Amino acid sequence: MSLHNGRPYLAIPGPSVMPDRVLQAMHQPSPNIYYGELVDMMGDLVKDLRSVACLPDGHVAIYITNGHGTWEAALANTVAPGERVLVLATGTFGEWWANTARAMGINVDLLNFGLQDTIDPDRVADHLRADTAHEIKAVLMVHVDTATSIRNDVPAIRAAIDGVNHPALFMVDCVASMGCDRFEMQNWGADVAIAASQKGLMTPAGMGFVYFNDKAHEARKGLERVSPNWDWTPRAFPENFYRYFGGTPPTHHLFGLREALNMIVHEEGLENVWARHAKLAETIWAAVDAWGTGGEIACNIAPRHLRSHAVTTIRMQSPNATALRDWVSDKAGITLGISMGLADPGDPAWHGIFRIGHMGHVNAHMIMGVLGCIQAGMSALKIPYGDGALDAAAAVIAQA
Repeated sequence: MSLHNGRPYLAIPGPSVMPDRVLQAMHQPSPNIYYGELVDMMGDLVKDLRSVACLPDGHVAIYITNGHGTWEAALANTVAPGERVLVLATGTFGEWWANTARAMGINVDLLNFGLQDTIDPDRVADHLRADTAHEIKAVLMVHVDTATSIRNDVPAIRAAIDGVNHPALFMVDCVASMGCDRFEMQNWGADVAIAASQKGLMTPAGMGFVYFNDKAHEARKGLERVSPNWDWTPRAFPENFYRYFGGTPPTHHLFGLREALNMIVHEEGLENVWARHAKLAETIWAAVDAWGTGGEIACNIAPRHLRSHAVTTIRMQSPNATALRDWVSDKAGITLGISMGLADPGDPAWHGIFRIGHMGHVNAHMIMGVLGCIQAGMSALKIPYGDGALDAAAAVIAQA
């Protein structure tokens, strides 16, 4: 007998739980791609995409890709092969963006801040100050690294760039944070931001978004060539409907995204979405803190103000994390996230890390269910933990 039969719960940091309304919106025959509902809805859809990024005066290009593709798209439109960028890494995804740049023939300066600490604005300023010839064309950072669950301070890095009067473009990866953690692209001074459909935007994986301002578009105009698939100009300023997508649109993804944006922008409201994610994250942290009083379980990021509201990376004694993930999957129907980048898969430490995704279409009973099943799993596996975790989590929700 197993208790996992029933509706499964994918509690990983993306792809996230898809709302039934989004799936139902997608469940229809292929639409007319020349005129009608699909064509008519694009203007408002683009407007709402910009609203989620808090970019009233900027632009967005839509790609049929994932977050990795948007790394390439952002660079293809702004930096030429042989030019130089500065990448600020606090985990796997910053390092992978650097690898993408290198593969495109771009020279990379990498400042790595480790796996449990935030980006240091002073180190960024010092590095840029030393670039007296202004060879660095862009500064790249990840807002929330999904591997470590660190949340970096975007305005602080903008201030560091401005403080040394460096003209580099400022690019921010918001794949994990868009629609979960507060991000105000225009007010915070990002020139380029990237996102994808499958996390806070509650739409199946397959679409990526590159937001950019006029300064970034001027950089695009200065490039000798940009590959047609990545060129954001026709996608952001289309003469015809098909130019949004460089050909056939991702029809059913667009219907799903339209419904997801209705829920985020027009019903719950972005401020309330951010507040919900913050409170649910605090619920998880309260439980982990209580468990940690009688065991070896702890959040990867100690200072609360540096933790993401979309994902929490948790450490415990190896191999208990893998055993716990397997138990909650087999016995309770919940999939927890694996370790990513904090240890190599062949390292025993890899089995001492798991991640909880709490992004997008998530509410109080879903989080309490995950926490209850994690505690049940630790009890079944005889993993030591402190008392009062579920009471502490319930108290956070009660205070909301």
